[in-house]
Parts: sequence; C-alpha cells; structure tokens
Amino acid sequence: MSTAPSKTFLVCHGAWSAGWAWKKMHPLMQAAGHRLLTPTYTGLGERAHLANPSIDLDSHIEDVLNVIRYEDLRDIVLVGHSYGGMVATGVADRARDKVKQLIYVDAFVPNDGQSLLDLYEADRPRIQELLKSGDGWRVPPNPTPPDTSPADVEWLTARRVNMPIKCFETRLKLQGGPLTLPRSYIYATRIAPADTFGPFARMTKNDPAWSYYEIDASHSPNVTAPEALMALLQEIAA
Repeated sequence: MSTAPSKTFLVCHGAWSAGWAWKKMHPLMQAAGHRLLTPTYTGLGERAHLANPSIDLDSHIEDVLNVIRYEDLRDIVLVGHSYGGMVATGVADRARDKVKQLIYVDAFVPNDGQSLLDLYEADRPRIQELLKSGDGWRVPPNPTPPDTSPADVEWLTARRVNMPIKCFETRLKLQGGPLTLPRSYIYATRIAPADTFGPFARMTKNDPAWSYYEIDASHSPNVTAPEALMALLQEIAA
C-alpha cells in the first residue's frame, strides 16, 4: 500500500487566535502521516502574558522564523490563515530556501509595503473606534461566524484575546523581491456580508501564477470543517 510522502505543515494562525485553534487538525495530520506545527505568536494564546503595545507584524514573522530555525524545518508547506496571510508572506520572503509552497486559507495577501489595514480599508474606522473603547493599543475579537457550533463558540470565546493594533498597522517589507514559490488560495465560500476575502479570491483565481480552491465553510475551516480542510491541504501539498 503506497502512502503519500510525509509533509511538514507550518501554520501562521489568524488574529486573536493562537496555535490552540488548530487542535482539530493535529489528529487528522497525524493519521495522514504528516507533521503539523502551529506555533503561537507573542502576546496571544498561551503567550498572552507577553502582550505589550510594541508587538507588531514583524514580531510575529520573527516568531515563526524562529520555529523554522530551532526546529530545523525544511521543505515546508506554509499555511497562512486570515491575518496569518500577512505573517506567512513575510516568513516565505525571509526563509525562501526552507519554504516549498505557500497556502493561504481565507487570508490577506499583501504586496510589499502594504499593511492589513491598507487591505481592509473599509474596516479602519470601526477598528479605531474599538481601540478607543479598550486600552488604546488592542482590538477585541471579531464575532464568530453563525455556523460555528455552540460548543466551539464557547471554546473559542474563552480563549481568544485582544490583538495588538500594531500588527494591523505594520507595513510588510519584502526583503527578497516578489515571491516566486508555488502559491495556492483557499476561499471559504460561506461568506460574511463584508466578504473581506472576496477580492483576494478573485485576484488569485484569475492569475495563472496561483492555484485556486474553494471550501464550503465559513472563515475558520480549521474549527468548523477540519476534515474538508485536511483533504484540500493534502491535495494541494501533493
């Protein structure tokens, strides 16, 4: 019986979230013979005690680069979810010899010099309002999609934490020019009214440099549709 060769998947998770949110994916990856690493960024999840106003996008890129360095990872399938698309783009740029391919899961796709707020201009006023209502340097989480089960809503709500605003304001600086590695986009088709990721779906669908996929799920398929996401990730990585 032939099995697909083992892959190393490294996740750059979304905002307010952390490695814990990928819990359902670990047994699926293990059963398929792959290695899954889901490091948590500084100031979030189990590293929430390290939160401070200076944390920005570059801090989170550095977090993931250090995992690559210290775990001695290579031939990486890098996965960026949501805000993690910002992080993953920076990681792929700075670890070009280690990252084999890049998969965006309903994620932001920045160009050199763009911040998340540049890509999400419509939400800038709301985010500024949220900042004022809190401690002035962190943004509270967005609501979970309506198709999230009550048990998962409870699990997520207890663990998601406010996000340092600098992560959304920092402009990505590509150090090695445009990315040339194989890139895929997975668009979650159960969209919220704002359809934040529609523009990236359209852009990647019409660009021959990209592979484009859709998943019948809301914004966090790692939570609401892990088996479907697993099947897609395996298909793309193969």
